[in-house]
Amino acid sequence: MFNLGDKVVYPMHGAGIIETMESKEILGEVKNYYVLKMPIGEMKLMIPVDNVDNIGLRNIIDVESVEKVYDILRQKAEINDSNWNKRYRDNLTKMKTGDIFEVAKVVRDLTYRDREKGLSTGEKKMLVSAKQMLISEIALSTDMSSEEIMEYMDKIINEDALEQQ
Repeated sequence: MFNLGDKVVYPMHGAGIIETMESKEILGEVKNYYVLKMPIGEMKLMIPVDNVDNIGLRNIIDVESVEKVYDILRQKAEINDSNWNKRYRDNLTKMKTGDIFEVAKVVRDLTYRDREKGLSTGEKKMLVSAKQMLISEIALSTDMSSEEIMEYMDKIINEDALEQQ
C-alpha cells in the first residue's frame, strides 16, 4: 500500500508522485484509485489501488542506485544484430518490467545502435520513451532538473561512444 506524497514508478510511463486518492464508480462498481502526477508532461494517471501489484507500481530508487544507472550507461553496449522487430520486442520486454536498470540498458544499447547504424521509427520512439522514464525517476530521486539529467546522461553516453570506437 502506498501513501499520499509517495514517489513511485509506473512501468512504461515513468515516475510520479501520488497526489490524491479518489473513488470512482465505473459500470456500477466503486473502486479506489491513486492519482499520480507525472513531472514530465504534467500528465496525471489514475491507477486502481487493487491492481498496483499486477501493474508493477514500485517506489523510486534511492540516490545510490542512480549511480548504478549511470554505470550501466557507461558500460559497453550489447550489440543485438537481429532484425529490428525482434530487437524492438526484446527491448519492450525490458521496459515493461519497470526495472530502471533494464531501461538504462535499453537507452545505452539503442543510443549506440542509433549512432552506428540508425534506428527504425519504432526504435526511435522507444529510445525517447526510455530516456523519459529514466529522467523522470532520476529527477524525483535526486531533485535535479530534467534538463540537468539529460545533459549529464548525454555526456556519459558521448564519452562512452568515444571509448567504444
